Amino acid sequence: MSASALPRMTADEFIAWAMEQPETEHYELVAGEIVAMAPERASHVRGKQRIFQRLDAAIVAAGLRCEAFVDGLGVQADETTLYIPDVLVRCGPPLPDGAVTISDPMIVVEILSPSARGTDTGAKFADYFRIPSVRHYLIVRMETKTVIHHTGDRSGGISTRIVRDGPITLHPPGIVLNDLFSAEAGR
Repeated sequence: MSASALPRMTADEFIAWAMEQPETEHYELVAGEIVAMAPERASHVRGKQRIFQRLDAAIVAAGLRCEAFVDGLGVQADETTLYIPDVLVRCGPPLPDGAVTISDPMIVVEILSPSARGTDTGAKFADYFRIPSVRHYLIVRMETKTVIHHTGDRSGGISTRIVRDGPITLHPPGIVLNDLFSAEAGR
């Protein structure tokens, strides 16, 4: 049965369904509807890898009890919406090996792509900040080497900074990303 022919689902039903799909197919659940994710361009994949590497290195350098994850793990915004961010950071005890979702991400990163640009800057922006643990949402434009850094505070306020060069401070958890677009940095 194709994704478009399936009935509306809850996040739990979606996870069970998605676990039965071929590994080459990727989906998200938006307001109960399954949305197929388009194949990724090489620049998108490189961007995910680079940001993951920078975040992972910064976590290790700071000696934090956090983990960076690239692709694959779901973040549930509500009972009928589950996204698969490009990169995320979670702090605390390690996740069990069998985990497929994260309920408490602190940093969420999306690399903009032509097919998801509107969703990443609109619905996902609003939905990610409904999750109490999310403190940073980074929207990365690889083609212009720009990061839109949204920071949420505990009172529900959100501030935005556009970064074209220079460091990106992520507090909490207490890390700084330098030279995000430099191919040599982080190696």
